[in-house]
Amino acid sequence: MRGIFGILGLLLVLAVVGLLAKKQLSSTIAVPGATPGAPVQQQSQQIQEQVKQSVEAAMQQARPVPDDK
Repeated sequence: MRGIFGILGLLLVLAVVGLLAKKQLSSTIAVPGATPGAPVQQQSQQIQEQVKQSVEAAMQQARPVPDDK
């Protein structure tokens, strides 16, 4: 009898976790700097462009030269 309740409890927990995961995956992904409500592909392209711009800006900065001793 305890085993049946244990299995039923486990199935109930798995069902709740499954529903929460489905809800989380189906919701719109909120990405900082991305247009709200935009499709995921467009948000991804915006993020890629932001990263590219950040890397290019970092590459333009002068590197400090170590002092020779």
